[in-house]
Amino acid sequence: MKKAILALADGTTYEGLAFGAEGTTFGEVVFSTCMTGYQEMLTDPSFAGQLLAPTYPLIGNYGVAPEDFESKKVQVEGFIVKELCEAPSNWRCKGTLQDFLAGHDIVGIQGIDTRALTKHLRVSGVMMGSISTEGTRAEVLAHIKDAQDYGSIDFVKAVSTDNPYVWRESSDDMDKRYDIALVDCGVKYNIMRCLAKLGCRVTVYPCDTPAELILEQNPDGVVFSPGPGDPALLDYVLDVVNGLVGKKPIMGICLGHQVLGRAFGSTTFKLKFGHRGGNHPVKDTRTGRVYITSQNHGYAVDADGLKGSGMEVAFLNLNDGTVEGMRHTELPIFSVQYHPEASPGPMDSRYLFSEFLDMIEKSGVK
Repeated sequence: MKKAILALADGTTYEGLAFGAEGTTFGEVVFSTCMTGYQEMLTDPSFAGQLLAPTYPLIGNYGVAPEDFESKKVQVEGFIVKELCEAPSNWRCKGTLQDFLAGHDIVGIQGIDTRALTKHLRVSGVMMGSISTEGTRAEVLAHIKDAQDYGSIDFVKAVSTDNPYVWRESSDDMDKRYDIALVDCGVKYNIMRCLAKLGCRVTVYPCDTPAELILEQNPDGVVFSPGPGDPALLDYVLDVVNGLVGKKPIMGICLGHQVLGRAFGSTTFKLKFGHRGGNHPVKDTRTGRVYITSQNHGYAVDADGLKGSGMEVAFLNLNDGTVEGMRHTELPIFSVQYHPEASPGPMDSRYLFSEFLDMIEKSGVK
């Protein structure tokens, strides 16, 4: 097998074996503590622009399956694993991870100590990096210096839909319970699946759709989806939020939560190494109940900036105290930083979609 190099912006390098496509790729190097779900992670638009390293050592053991896509393509820039399974065993398997990445032109590296890499990122913070099957260590490190920094790129427009569409599993007009508009900042398919199962007709809109066009369709509620990158770059999404506040019930998820925080006067900040995994404890500030959640974000909302806005902190992360959700004291608006749609992963928070529909009901829309 061909050799590959993983190089980090601080000069740290790791040597391993190449898999997937050959070549050189760049991105922000991040890790996830999920033990399963590598195909869901690879196709999650929130990982756009990143080189992903699962901390679980054996990856690829159940292959890939068409049903497990969370978007139309692989979204990561590169994949970093300890050990690649070359002979997967699962009745749903339709191919190997090796062929899957090669078919999507994604460069991977295996055979490095991903837990040592994770420890390094936890101490030093996430940073730009490169995976390369060509060139020397010195050459790869030199190329990283020329790469555009992750935080300066707007990835949302690259992953959002180009045109509005109705989710294929939405209920028909005879059976539908609610009409939901979903603003696509990098949505995962399972968000639409969850809403459709609750009897919603989901219409997905591009991230920069003017609020006036959404209101013309008179949806019962609006969801702002997760997505990649720095929310401070998304003033055009902020304009959409501001045009809908007070006019329709709103739910924000992950990046949608962060943009809602900005709409109510707060700012966002970058976390040292982010929250990515399926085991993050979150506390409901009203009830004191703790939920185990699935998360994937590198930015957070500043709680102090919400004071006096009518928006209150609804959920807190028990690991670092950051804001994991907000709820407006008067308007039908709430948000969560984590992922109630996550699957595989803890399903403790799946109830939030029903809570959103209850909020629509109480708002008098129906």
